[in-house]
Amino acid sequence: MPKKVLIANRGEIAVRVMRTCRELGIGTVAVYSELDREAMHVRMADEAYALGGQIAADSYLNVEAIVAALRESGADALHPGYGFFSENADFARRVAAAGVRFIGPPPEAIEVMGDKISSRLAAEQAGVAGVPGRSEPITSAEEVVAFGQEFGWPVAIKAAFGGGGRGMKVVHSADEAAEAVESAQREAQAYFGRAEIYLERYLAWPRHIEMQVLADTHGHALWLGERDCSSQRRHQKLIEECPAPDFPDDVRQAMGEAAVRVALACGYTNAGTVEFLYQEGEFFFLEMNTRLQVEHPVTELVTGLDLVEWQLRIADGEPLGFTQDEVRRTGHAIEARINAEDPAGGRFLPSPGTITAFEVPGGPGVRLDTGYQRGDTVSQHYDNLVAKLCVWADDRDRARRRLLRALEELRIEGIATTIPAHQAILSHPDFANATHSTNWVEERLDLSGVSAPVDPVPAEDTGEERVLREVTAEVGGRRYQVRLWVPDVASGPRVAAAKAPAKRRGATGSAAGTGTITVPMQGTIVKVLVAVGAVVEAGQTICVLEAMKMENAINADKSGTVREIRVAAGDLVGGGDVVAVIE
Repeated sequence: MPKKVLIANRGEIAVRVMRTCRELGIGTVAVYSELDREAMHVRMADEAYALGGQIAADSYLNVEAIVAALRESGADALHPGYGFFSENADFARRVAAAGVRFIGPPPEAIEVMGDKISSRLAAEQAGVAGVPGRSEPITSAEEVVAFGQEFGWPVAIKAAFGGGGRGMKVVHSADEAAEAVESAQREAQAYFGRAEIYLERYLAWPRHIEMQVLADTHGHALWLGERDCSSQRRHQKLIEECPAPDFPDDVRQAMGEAAVRVALACGYTNAGTVEFLYQEGEFFFLEMNTRLQVEHPVTELVTGLDLVEWQLRIADGEPLGFTQDEVRRTGHAIEARINAEDPAGGRFLPSPGTITAFEVPGGPGVRLDTGYQRGDTVSQHYDNLVAKLCVWADDRDRARRRLLRALEELRIEGIATTIPAHQAILSHPDFANATHSTNWVEERLDLSGVSAPVDPVPAEDTGEERVLREVTAEVGGRRYQVRLWVPDVASGPRVAAAKAPAKRRGATGSAAGTGTITVPMQGTIVKVLVAVGAVVEAGQTICVLEAMKMENAINADKSGTVREIRVAAGDLVGGGDVVAVIE
């Protein structure tokens, strides 16, 4: 087993990996951006090293800075978590070249399966059919139009080197193709560092079911069980469960065997997930994620296995200590992803900010994975996942009701969260009866009455007395804990005084019909689509705002002539800022 592991990630997944390492007696090393200097994963690690920069490209995607941290810390293994470099073969090779063990599959398997196009070909060679689509990258809108005309609309554009719905765009007509291609490429580049995209047929009412696999370095592979991840918005998962409800056991067996064939076909080792779309008794290979999944806790709760521990053991060359027949699955587990988003009206607008209250639920069968605590700030520059609330019970309905109870106990203030949307999903008869699909949340779930109010930030306490406290300092890029006499304040984290946020607005970013177009959250303008003097229609996109790695269209609220454009591509804006005026 490694003696010291550097976790090249942030947030809840970094904390999750550290916890297992600590149980196994393995030292942990955190890396962090300027914005994450006081983050929970940094506070928890045995050592921490500054990467510099604020945005991901300058920090968590900075290869040289990560390699330097490996060298300075003396870590003998690196865990990539998910996202960032977790599915980057070149990064895995660079880590190995530095004499450090990469906790994941070999670079060759990442190359085959990390690229969603080559993974389709590998699955076909293993006898596993994929969703009809193109098996080479696309670069133009004309290719999208030709595919749509051949297979029918809508079609799906996807990031070739990523997953989790990032960079995915659904195109309903030829008129939407050009903007969709451009937007998909931007999101893929921002989140995965690669802009390549490809095309697939878009299924109308499928369920998203994925199979967890483990493969050791001795040629043994097995499947642990499936997860249903069909409750989604923007093609990103909201709720996941294990096992899949109303799922025939013969299909489960066939899907598990197909997943193992795919893994063995590419020489896969370590933990991985093979994803499928399931519709009307048939399943189609979607992709393989060559990493630990966000939703892995539900598999752990049902199987009793620690998947991070098995990642470490497999990377150390240890064979799997059990056979396929010995895998046991008991009860039912459900996970709710608590994101910093306002679900009001089904818009799911990003909601960065400082957490002013964080009260954790408890009771039997409840687990919370998080990378945040009270006083921490959820930045617009990173993914908006705040926590994963997971429950286990003897059967699905008991688990569903237990999760509803735990959501009532979970209290997060200072930011809007998806908690009200989770409660609406879990309480709906369609979910209870397992008749939902990947399109159900956006097409049929009524969230018009859902609200997620944001409370004002409390004022700062300014005490004069001094007390002995532990504080952090950086020396040569390394983080140290030191004890200093500092001004006394009430116990617990403190945040600066701030005004109560303005009332959150709809997708147009302004009250209907005013012509004063504002943005509903802080972010970065990535594109301005109109000029002063242009004649626009109500609902037409004025500019595109990126926040938390998601692009949001800021639309005109009335027809008229553009009198002012107050932003340009690259500008940083805050919630309520005016970007355009229409008269």
